[in-house]
Amino acid sequence: MKKKAPCGIHLVLNGWCRLFALVDAVAEALGFNVLSQMDESLARQLVELGYRGTGEVVKREDFEARKAAIEIAMLAERTQKKHTERGRDTGRGRSSSPWGARCGTQSQDPGIMTRAKGRRSTTEPPRTLTSAGKDLQDNFLKALALREEDNRNGKVSTVIFIRDRNSHGQEVSGYIDYAHRLKIEDFEVYFSGKRRLLPKPTDMSFYNWDSHIAVCNSTPNYQVIADNPEGLLFKYKRDRKILNVDSKTLPGDNSTRTPIQTELYIQAVIFDHISRRKT
Repeated sequence: MKKKAPCGIHLVLNGWCRLFALVDAVAEALGFNVLSQMDESLARQLVELGYRGTGEVVKREDFEARKAAIEIAMLAERTQKKHTERGRDTGRGRSSSPWGARCGTQSQDPGIMTRAKGRRSTTEPPRTLTSAGKDLQDNFLKALALREEDNRNGKVSTVIFIRDRNSHGQEVSGYIDYAHRLKIEDFEVYFSGKRRLLPKPTDMSFYNWDSHIAVCNSTPNYQVIADNPEGLLFKYKRDRKILNVDSKTLPGDNSTRTPIQTELYIQAVIFDHISRRKT
């Protein structure tokens, strides 16, 4: 039976995962007793800086950022496969969405009664997502819908930046912990278009450009670091990684920054972070 060739994402990630082994190999190849007098860390740094290199030199920060983006894509691919298999079992169609079939109908399988070692347990049906079945036209709402399930189950933590005018015509901006807001608020009104999602004084960060009111709040997922001289930082509590929201620098380990072209807001940016700590 002919083996299925791995997809491009897996090839790229597997290649990057061998980066450090390759660095060691090249460092050893430099040899000729030149590097024998150096410690291992110094030899690795020389290779990373491109000494005697013939290919593209990738900085460590760029490598981490690209790796995080690939892992997010792979997570989406696995979720899509799961939904595809579920769709086959239930007779429903498949979705080509890279984050899985989150914009269509969700499985409504009833609870299943099972017996294990004489004890009776009930498997509850999966919760219907608030974005399910909605005809979403704007890119911002589509982006939130694609991330809803992964934020509910903790696979991905998304921080949303929004800048726009409130109902009083005042310009406001702020950072929203998407997973936290999903738990304490019904997003049906946002996905149905009845209300616009805007930052509140209770969110991670809120600033009113007219009244100059600035508020910062830590959430169950993030600790706000507001006294940093380089700008606002958020520490993810599960793995203690720092999310840097400055557009002039990389967002941090296992994090990505995605500007959203939207007609609903003056500016919208989505930050995705994958935790390294197992749930």
